[in-house]
Amino acid sequence: MFSGFGRCWLMAVSFVGLLLVDYPAHATQAPEFQAPEFQVVVCNVENLFDVDGIALFDDYKPEVYKPSHLLTKLQNHAEIMAMVNGGAGPDIILYQELEADQTPGSQPFDFDQFQRQFADQKLAEMLTPPLSADIKDLPSGAFLLKALQEQNLGSYHVAVADYRPDPTGRVVAHVNATFSRFPIRKAATHHTPGARGILEVVHDVDGSLLFTFNNHWKSGASDPASERIREGNARELRKRLDAVLAADPRADIIIGGDFNSQHNQSEAYPEMRTTAIQGVLGSQGDEEKIRTVDDIVYNLWYELPEEKRGSDAYRDRWGTLMQMMLTRGVYDNHGIQYVDNSFEVLIHEGINAQIGTRLPIRWNPLGETGGGYSDHFPISARFRKVVAGSNQEWMSLTAPSRGARAANPSMAVDFQAVRSAQVPELRKFASDEEICSPKNLGHVFMIEGRISGERPLRIQIYEQEYGIWAFDVEMRKKIYDRLKVGQKVRFYGEISTHAGACQFVVRDLSWLDE
Repeated sequence: MFSGFGRCWLMAVSFVGLLLVDYPAHATQAPEFQAPEFQVVVCNVENLFDVDGIALFDDYKPEVYKPSHLLTKLQNHAEIMAMVNGGAGPDIILYQELEADQTPGSQPFDFDQFQRQFADQKLAEMLTPPLSADIKDLPSGAFLLKALQEQNLGSYHVAVADYRPDPTGRVVAHVNATFSRFPIRKAATHHTPGARGILEVVHDVDGSLLFTFNNHWKSGASDPASERIREGNARELRKRLDAVLAADPRADIIIGGDFNSQHNQSEAYPEMRTTAIQGVLGSQGDEEKIRTVDDIVYNLWYELPEEKRGSDAYRDRWGTLMQMMLTRGVYDNHGIQYVDNSFEVLIHEGINAQIGTRLPIRWNPLGETGGGYSDHFPISARFRKVVAGSNQEWMSLTAPSRGARAANPSMAVDFQAVRSAQVPELRKFASDEEICSPKNLGHVFMIEGRISGERPLRIQIYEQEYGIWAFDVEMRKKIYDRLKVGQKVRFYGEISTHAGACQFVVRDLSWLDE
């Protein structure tokens, strides 16, 4: 039993003035990882809720969100993390959208005791109803830690941001959490109105201190009113960065999270007079400038060509809400150093991304198990501990980005890429039940059959009829004009649901067979 634990995360303590308060590590043993390079991942897990039945969102209450859904969600996420770093997994993970505990107890949650208590139990056993009171009492981060361990990724130290209801009355249902294979020396939560608290963690990387700032800013990238709230988020982060850099101008700092801003917010929304990410925080794209200017940060999106910048999509355009930024300390030849040009988006077509379009396969609660991953792709970069001094003050750079501005606000999703991709045939499934499996939702297939009805347009596969749909009204009219009842058709369709029934969504006219 977890007697005396209560339902409360292990909370990161607050700063007093500019001092850090000691924070205990939460792994039962020291990390074995001592390789010269290590990998940092930033990941929004899209509403990772626990199973106590108390949730601020209706989609995560017991009648919709079951223990079997949580199990699928955990296993799918751990599968992606196990594809990082040649199978070894990330060394530091900055998580967003873990449920904030709505029934906190008086004691912090003890991850060490959790690991000992459930060392001999598998997640599948733990989440098989009826659930014991102990299981219901666990926070989502404990389940997440267990899922990573079951993928043979080892143990992590865990820091979770302190949860505080927003004083403005806005619903804040999430907290940020940082998992680290390196000892966590200190941590703190910086509260900001209208958003999740910023989690600061100090990692001990073989004797060198690495600061990470884990963010989840106010949503609504295109909304000027939301941008004012994000400016407050940026000011709080900027204030703390300035304090750390005042104490050590070469401090090694990684800033990551879901900023609900484009990396080029000023160009994407020119009507905004000031933007949080660029105007307040000082994010920019001149990699060499980071060496000479104290109060700016370098945004790693600028390392990629514009056509590859995208971690999420909205209204058929790519966005860069997930971001990782660096200060000048990781560019010198001391302490922790960035591995040049190592930034990447963790896209795996056919797994967490559609084949062809490369759109994220987001989480869905279909059926008894649910399926999918997240509406944001994780992003990743590699770092190293500098083990010997150098005569040069700064690390050398290969093809450093120099443009502080991007030419295009965002890139359109290339739906026509589906036609040249290896899209699977729907006929590989032997029944309607297999077609509507939760694991297929959001994926694109080549579909064959005869049109069986119109108004709405329908196609019959095996014993069931499926709707054919397009979100754009004009496109929908053109599809209806081209497809007639009784006609044998072959087209690309994304499996979706409407009113509890499966349907095929056509995203572009090029998806229709010529």
